[in-house]
Amino acid sequence: MICTIGNIRIVRVLVPLLAVLLMATGCQSVQARPPAAVSPGSTTRSPSASPSTPPSHVFVIVLENTSSRQALAQPYISSLASQYAVATNYRDLGNPSLPNYLAMTSGSTWGIRDDGYHRLPAAGVGTELTKAGITWKAYFEGFTGDCFNSPYPYALKHNPFAYYGGTCPANVVPMSDLAADLNGNPPQLSWITPGMCNDGHDCSVRTADRWLSGVVPQITSSTAWQQNGLLLITWDESSAGDGRVALLVVTPTLRGQITTPLDHFSLLATVTDRLGVARLGQSAQATSLQDQLQAAAANTGG
Repeated sequence: MICTIGNIRIVRVLVPLLAVLLMATGCQSVQARPPAAVSPGSTTRSPSASPSTPPSHVFVIVLENTSSRQALAQPYISSLASQYAVATNYRDLGNPSLPNYLAMTSGSTWGIRDDGYHRLPAAGVGTELTKAGITWKAYFEGFTGDCFNSPYPYALKHNPFAYYGGTCPANVVPMSDLAADLNGNPPQLSWITPGMCNDGHDCSVRTADRWLSGVVPQITSSTAWQQNGLLLITWDESSAGDGRVALLVVTPTLRGQITTPLDHFSLLATVTDRLGVARLGQSAQATSLQDQLQAAAANTGG
């Protein structure tokens, strides 16, 4: 009998002593595990983060005004859903845009029901990450250095970070910085917002799909994503008025459909759990995907 231990091949011969040694040592086969399938309902509600590994890189892309059905009918978005994981029971928090962006970044809509400017307390996920010494940037297409006075296609209502404390954080940067950061040392949280055309707000859903097809491969080819990174892609609100939007969970390890009820608070809970900081506002009671992500990484040795 020939068996393998590490890189050493041992030939069992009919010598009693050697036979005893081989029996004591034993030979076991090791098989690589495929990416873990999503187990609906396996997420848990936890009020605090409990990461078992150091914080990984998280990327978030938010697009505009598209129903889940319409988004998943697009060729590139559909390919991502097939190749990675997609949440099929994910909901927005109503309309218009701004309250959804605030919920995704602070765990509250702050009672706001319009897209106007409101100076809010210095809060939000950016503030928490800065306090914890965790790097982050928010990349905006059309941003020219002034959160309150950058030209189209930039939109202030899609930049929630400018509302917390009434200032323009230095972490808010032009979209043109993204490629260089991905090739170098990207922050641990990259929040990515295309302009009013490429996000599907003023242009077609197919335009947004084409934009994603150019940006997502840059992220997934980066070392930051390949080393247990996480990319979340969602839409602020549904164009169908049914509250149902898609959430694509693009990670090297997780596959399949996630049917657990989720919403924008869940996105924030997942981001903060992933980065190891406290949850904010209503995200403290939201369902996070962190347990599923950790289980998938463990199953694949990630």
